[in-house]
Amino acid sequence: MDELMTAAASGRNERDLGGRLGYDEDFLGRTVPVPGLPGVRTVLLPYTHFSVLLRPDKRLAAVTALGLDGTKLMDLDRGGIPWRLDPRIPELEQTGERVYARNDLDRGHLVRRASAVWGDTAAEAAQANEDTFYYTNAAPQAAKFNQGMELWLGLESYLQENAAGSKRRIVVFTGPIFGDTDPVYRGVEIPLKFFKVAAFLYRGELAATGYVVDQTPLLADLPDVPHPGVMDEAPPLGPFRTFQAPIRDIAALTGLTLGQLVAADRMPIAAALPAARVTSTWRELRSPEDLDLDFDLEG
Repeated sequence: MDELMTAAASGRNERDLGGRLGYDEDFLGRTVPVPGLPGVRTVLLPYTHFSVLLRPDKRLAAVTALGLDGTKLMDLDRGGIPWRLDPRIPELEQTGERVYARNDLDRGHLVRRASAVWGDTAAEAAQANEDTFYYTNAAPQAAKFNQGMELWLGLESYLQENAAGSKRRIVVFTGPIFGDTDPVYRGVEIPLKFFKVAAFLYRGELAATGYVVDQTPLLADLPDVPHPGVMDEAPPLGPFRTFQAPIRDIAALTGLTLGQLVAADRMPIAAALPAARVTSTWRELRSPEDLDLDFDLEG
């Protein structure tokens, strides 16, 4: 059974984050809960419009859950908002500034800042803006990986722009895919792969699509050290690739309870092949134009 607890019940200082409601599991008009991680201690942290299921053992999120309302998005800039630790949990259970200092690692937003910035009022949107800058919502990513419009950021932009353009709501689950070959840097495992699952309504029924982004370096670029290993310098993170992947595979790789979304997967071949054939049906994406969420159809 999950050792899941809500941060609001932890008794820690909530002065800065009191009253946050977090991700709404009924956001789509269908109940879509935050995926769990059976057998692993996790902490559920509510923010504005999103929640983070934190893995204290990894000091990173297992998954983030965002409700994105395309009818209420607002255009707010970062405005000098600093990254900060979440005061509701111990510092040693978070990945803070020490991992990102003096290297080429980005503090990669898991919940994209611009996608969380919506609301009925400017104050609500501004609060969501600030909430995305807690380290619990970040993961170490190569700068080019995080900033590249064609892949990671391009995928997020596609989801946001189509939600806004079609005036609809979507739910986005994002997180790392931890693996045995992840390098350890300054005491933190650097995930080489990340996933994203988008859930939405398609002709009145729940539908979902899954994606995997891989920032694994080419083997020729790896340093001459045992792998995985503890590294004194930031690990080289090479050219990255984006795939549309069966949600079934994402569930197998992460251990997350994604069964409801596996059943709703829009990738036609996903349900037709044996579960053992992980990665056999992954479709590499070259640009955001390769994506297809059926946003042009009635939700």
